[in-house]
Amino acid sequence: MHYKTIALELLQENPALHERLKASRTLLTTMERRALELKGFHEARMEQLLQARPQSATEQITSEALELAIEDLRASIASECSPNANETA
Repeated sequence: MHYKTIALELLQENPALHERLKASRTLLTTMERRALELKGFHEARMEQLLQARPQSATEQITSEALELAIEDLRASIASECSPNANETA
């Protein structure tokens, strides 16, 4: 998996956040942290799906779990960009 690439793309979906991270020189560390978060989400989703559907093909579980994990990370990033999050930054 290319967790770092996916994490960076998700950060780039929010131009204001991306620019803020670049300006504060924290884009790399944030991307790496989000990549680890994505990996954790992916592993957790794989475990959930394997328990729910043990007969399913591993490739199918892995793919579905990644799609769900990406949505989990997208939601996590969006919550960071919410107006309340910006007030505390």
